[in-house]
Amino acid sequence: MTEVAQGQATSLVSENILGDTDMTLIDRRGLLLAAGATLGAGPVFAQPAEAIAGNPLATTAANQAATFRNQDRTRPVRAIRAGRQVRPLPPHARTLAGLTFKSAGKTRTVDSYMARRRTAGLLVLKRGEVALERYGLGNGPESRWTSFSTAKSMTSTLAGAALKDGAIRSLDDTVAQYLPRMAGTAYQDVSIRNLLRMASGVAWIEDYDPSGKSDIAALGLALAAQKPGAVLDLMASRPRAAPQGSVFNYSTGESCLLGAVVSAATGRPLADYCAEKVWGPAGMEADGYWQLESPGGLELGGLGVSARLRDFGRFGQFILEEGEAGGRRRLPQGWRDLAGQPDAEATGFGKLEKGYPLGYGYQWWVFPREAGSPHDGAFTAQGVFGQFVYVNPREQVVAVVWSAWRSAWRTDSEFETYDLLAAAVEALHA
Repeated sequence: MTEVAQGQATSLVSENILGDTDMTLIDRRGLLLAAGATLGAGPVFAQPAEAIAGNPLATTAANQAATFRNQDRTRPVRAIRAGRQVRPLPPHARTLAGLTFKSAGKTRTVDSYMARRRTAGLLVLKRGEVALERYGLGNGPESRWTSFSTAKSMTSTLAGAALKDGAIRSLDDTVAQYLPRMAGTAYQDVSIRNLLRMASGVAWIEDYDPSGKSDIAALGLALAAQKPGAVLDLMASRPRAAPQGSVFNYSTGESCLLGAVVSAATGRPLADYCAEKVWGPAGMEADGYWQLESPGGLELGGLGVSARLRDFGRFGQFILEEGEAGGRRRLPQGWRDLAGQPDAEATGFGKLEKGYPLGYGYQWWVFPREAGSPHDGAFTAQGVFGQFVYVNPREQVVAVVWSAWRSAWRTDSEFETYDLLAAAVEALHA
């Protein structure tokens, strides 16, 4: 996919706060803060006093990992409380410590991949057992790392839980039925289903635009203001560009709107609802946290969940097992396979962007259905700078990749990651 433009970002950040930094912009996989205001509300978890950048878009190679580890120091957050029962993740009988894989015509090792792709964490589970667990860039088992846009897949999951609970009556209900603030806007008649698909037809420019027309910049400024309701105000101002359902248009703002719908429907903060419906049932070992629009305000449905590596793995395992016979059924029957596959022409395989083979489900990126491919039937969450939560139901494999790429997105890094995961799936095939 298109690599992110570099430079010309000084209008989006505050030099007096960020200092001399290496500017790294974003593409459509998710918003990071585009305005460098003083955002910290102070840490809520005990953390080493590492030096961090005030804006995760504007880091140096030296402070990037620390910044990603300490996102509770850059914005207000709400804890996602772990339950009392921790799900064990025992070792798998087959280790992938010596795994090699082919990519771009070369044989690679896990070590070389981690070094070249600035990997901060790598976890591979087979049937809930650990076949590979590695850390880098100063991380360890107790480190929390920000998810960036992989949080979108968590927000989608909570929409499914709200549907199962009856808090959302139907995915074909409209946004304005749950958020009266959106009545009279382009989102008034948009269905929740089309929010999940990112096919609302409402105008949004996710890619960085040097002319200043990017809606990402506007969202960054709304967040920097830390004003309750600023995100919904921004979304209410967006005009219609196409009939809903007719075109895929990646929008972090739309995922934040989806999170607001779930919160309004359930009458609860997303973090609290997540704790009940996902964090507890999945057996997370530690609290996570979710970044907020403003102190005490809405969680950002499109980004901002931080957790331990194994707990991201437990999230993937939760999704995998929800679709199995005899699953816990915290989600509607068939949700995994509905959310993890395209269900509209606009989000089909190869339709998202010219030359890009994946499709889009309900806030999950989906691999093409190809008999014999290790990724057949698999889907993945993606986040800027190289974050992945990969779920492969056919092979019962879940993987998590944390990265600190120096560009927000690189197609070569993305597809090398898929080559690595394909080799892991094949090595564990049984």
